[in-house]
Amino acid sequence: MSIPETSRFVRLRVELVVEVGDPDAVTKAALRRVADDPDMPEGERAYTESAVTDDTAEALAYLIDPSDLVREVPGVELAHASWSSEQADYDPDSPDWALGEDDEADEVGEEAGEEAGLR
Repeated sequence: MSIPETSRFVRLRVELVVEVGDPDAVTKAALRRVADDPDMPEGERAYTESAVTDDTAEALAYLIDPSDLVREVPGVELAHASWSSEQADYDPDSPDWALGEDDEADEVGEEAGEEAGLR
């Protein structure tokens, strides 16, 4: 009997809700990073400066790099990353904000797809 081969790839899902206590500090940090990026074309620089100035969520997304989560993990290389940010009306006491509920719904959907032969 042989041991089944497993995929070397792991999907790591992380969802964060952060409270921005100082939106100006976030915007200023994002603008500094934009200004310090030597590889950014000027046309893109103007667009990015506008985006991070107009929207704190965009500024935060510009400052957060998912590769930082795994950069120092031995034996792991980032294969793909995507992320987004949005303003949210957060109520920690609301059942709508229970962590992991989306994951359970995804798993149920995946199982339904498998049962229906969709995979």
